[in-house]
Amino acid sequence: MESSRRRSLLPMAETLQNLVRGRLWLQVLIGMVLGIATGMALGPSAGLVTPSTASAIGNWLGFPGQLFLATIQMIVIPLVFASIIRGLSSNSDLGQLRRLGLRTVLYFVLTTAIAVAIGIWLALLIGPGHYLDAASIRSGLDPLPEATAGSLLATPSISNLPQQFLTLVPSNPLSSMVESNMLQVVIFASVVGVALVMMERDKAKPMLDLLASLQEVCMTVVRWAMWLAPWAVFGLLAQLTSKIGLQSLIGMAIYVGTVLLGLLCLLVLLLAIARFGAGMPPGRFLRAARDVMLLAFSTSSSAAVMPLSIKTAEERLGVRPVISQFVIPMGATINMNGTALYQGVAAIFLAQVFGVEIGAGGLTLIVLTAVGASIGSPATPGVGIIVLSSILATVGVPPAGIALIMGVDRILDMSRTSLNVVGDLVACVLMDRWMQREKDAPSPVKTDGTA
Repeated sequence: MESSRRRSLLPMAETLQNLVRGRLWLQVLIGMVLGIATGMALGPSAGLVTPSTASAIGNWLGFPGQLFLATIQMIVIPLVFASIIRGLSSNSDLGQLRRLGLRTVLYFVLTTAIAVAIGIWLALLIGPGHYLDAASIRSGLDPLPEATAGSLLATPSISNLPQQFLTLVPSNPLSSMVESNMLQVVIFASVVGVALVMMERDKAKPMLDLLASLQEVCMTVVRWAMWLAPWAVFGLLAQLTSKIGLQSLIGMAIYVGTVLLGLLCLLVLLLAIARFGAGMPPGRFLRAARDVMLLAFSTSSSAAVMPLSIKTAEERLGVRPVISQFVIPMGATINMNGTALYQGVAAIFLAQVFGVEIGAGGLTLIVLTAVGASIGSPATPGVGIIVLSSILATVGVPPAGIALIMGVDRILDMSRTSLNVVGDLVACVLMDRWMQREKDAPSPVKTDGTA
């Protein structure tokens, strides 16, 4: 009987293996659940192991995740460089290139501003800062060390704007690549791409062939890294949960819920843009993007999933490479929809905790600062906190308040990164449809004025 029962379970096991095999989203989802469960077992609330033992186990569990991130980050700069140049040079119409670049930047700036506005509106409506004992929190928070406060992002002023614009132009492109200054790399690659378009094709061909090989090498490394993805997700979440536990999330539940509600509203808005602007049904879009969304959630880095974003746009959403290889790298650099929304909520939340009144001018300043600071921010985990510090400085909220939200920031960082990636993919679909419509539109008939 035991053998017959075992035989009856074999088809079920094979079906389950076939379901998991080849479906990255399911593997990542399983890794997420197991990682959280393992982290809870190792965490302080369970009391199964000592904190030092939990830390040691967590470090080893997190090793595949750190290896995955290091592997992806190793090829991000060459991939961005090659992808942007090849994307630009594959289109010989300079007018079309100009329109694509302008529309993409305007779209990113507009959606980022809308995202901040949604976050501010929800925070004012719900008032998460009013649900905490503000007096005890203010007395219990230590001021940030002077060195830390000095290292926060400087708030731009009218007088130093010309100098800040000049810093965007890479005086030493190799140094920009070494320092992972993504915005300077994007600008340099765009200049090289336009130059190759204007050159004679036979002279540009050797460079383009070299970049095609470089891009293929990068994508091969990405395919290798994808084998690690489920293990990376498991390890990263196990390590995170074992450190912070679930209590820190429960204690800030209303603040966390406000951010997550805002991200949900933003997701609905982005899906509506894809549906009505590009004719992409929400269900089809989410099915196509689920792998990259889950991976972005687990790694908290839109740069780390950029290769998979390009692949998803081209293979699952049907976006032409000329669009995806330009929009996705640019989006990973200047499009931070989810992060901007989070910063709007966090700024109002901390203002409520510290009793800082923010008028219409202050709210406008938050929007402008969030949009400006998001452009060129590194697409790496934790950068949202640094950008937030510059926003707090503009409205007079003490930077020590950042310590209050640090405990739940990583979980929110994971959520908002997924929305950043969704914003990039929606931009890809939208720009591809717009450029295709222009291409298919009949040219105006010229007349010579004779009857």
